[in-house]
Order: sequence, then C-alpha cells, then structure tokens
Amino acid sequence: MNTPRFRFFGLGAALFFCVCAVPSSFAKVSSPVPPAIAAAVQNPERFAGDSEDDAWRKPLAVLTFMGVKPAMHVLDYFAGAGYYSELLSRSVGPSGSVIVYNNPEYAQFAGDKLARRFANNRLANTKVVTVSTSKLQLDPGSLDGVLFVMSYHDLYWQPKDARAPFGKPTQVVTDLFRALKPGGVVVVLDHVANAGGDTAKVVDALHRIDPRTVKSDFTKAGFVFDSESTVLRHESDDHSKPVFDAAVRHKTDQFVYKFRKPIH
Repeated sequence: MNTPRFRFFGLGAALFFCVCAVPSSFAKVSSPVPPAIAAAVQNPERFAGDSEDDAWRKPLAVLTFMGVKPAMHVLDYFAGAGYYSELLSRSVGPSGSVIVYNNPEYAQFAGDKLARRFANNRLANTKVVTVSTSKLQLDPGSLDGVLFVMSYHDLYWQPKDARAPFGKPTQVVTDLFRALKPGGVVVVLDHVANAGGDTAKVVDALHRIDPRTVKSDFTKAGFVFDSESTVLRHESDDHSKPVFDAAVRHKTDQFVYKFRKPIH
C-alpha cells in the first residue's frame, strides 16, 4: 500500500491553461494535454493539498496516456484517499461517472480524508464503494477505463494480521475484462521490482512488483498490451529499497502500462 494517493471549467478556460500556463506538473507530457484534463488539474476548487503532489505524480501525463475524455465511465481501483478519483471526476464531467473503489483496509488507510473529499455531494458523478475485492460488483460492459495507481501490487499483499491477500489477481483481472466495454483500457502504474523471486514475498518486503508479472496477468485474461509511458521512470532507483524508504520515496522507478480489451 502506498501513501495517499469539483465545478467544471469551460472549453475556453481549458484551452487557456493548455496554451498559456505551463506549471511544473506539465513537465514530461509527450502528447498534447486534452482541455478537460488540463482544466481538471488546474481547477482551483481541488481538494486542499492535492496540487502539492502534482510534481511527482505527473497527473497530466498519466491521464493523457490513459485517454480520459468527457462522458467516460471509469473505475479508480484501490483509490485510497481519492487524489486520482477527483481528477477523473472532473475530467469525465457531469455526463461521465467514476467508481471510487477501496477494500476496507484501503478505506481505513485513507482515513477521514476520503469521506471529506466526497462529503455533501461535492463530486456528484462519483460513487464511493468499499467492499472486499471478491464482493465488488461491476456490470458487464459498463466501463471505459480502469486505473490502478501504485496499488496493483497489493492484490498480492497479505498483511500480517490478515487471513488472506487483498485479492486474487487472476479473478480481479478477469472481472475487469468482463466489466470493460470492447476497446476499454486498464492503466497500471506501479513500483518496479527486479525480476525473480516469489511475487507475494517481494510485495511484502518492498511493495514493488515485476512489470512482467503484471503483463502476464493481463494478457492471460485476454487483454492486449497497448503501450507504455516512461513518464515516471527513475533510473537512479535500483529497485532494492522498500517504497517507503526516504531515499526513494516519491521517486521510485515506476512503470505505466496500458492494456486494452479487444474490440472483437
């Protein structure tokens, strides 16, 4: 598990930010930033403190890579306190929707920040769901996209006081394949682990995962590997330290993979 992780601007305001404002969070964005995403990140009504994390999270690049658009229906899986959930909500707009999903442990970890973010119908197009992974109900063909941010590895994690790991990766990925529309995508952003070793043990020790394990999980379920973004790669990280170590915190080497459900 990692640390914590709306009014909509008009098109004119969004274009203004795209063309005129170039904050540090725009760094390393290789593709043009869609206006809806730019407006979401620049919105002055974002939850207090969120924008302070933009420099290391690179949300403009991540959401642009994911292909988030107005009217999409998306799932923020293991959303934590909802940093990305809010940006997704603002990006998909009132005609779209966001499922903000946590298991009970993730919700507890997020504390009252999760409740405060969504209090008083603040983000009206969101639905906060807290259940175990085995009980998450998703309608078939209902989603355009799914996002895992530094959380997919936790499907393999079993806390010392828990009876079982947080999830069964093969079942979770199969469920997501069923819930996505043809052509829908899953973006997995996670901390890189060196190859080799038992995945559960590596996750327990370092909270990292071998990217090849993720690719294998998704392709076995029927997904096609679409592409990779290098926006969060940090070559100075040798993958040997736990992600909470001060030497690598917020600058771990991270992969960003996009998987797509085939249209036919």
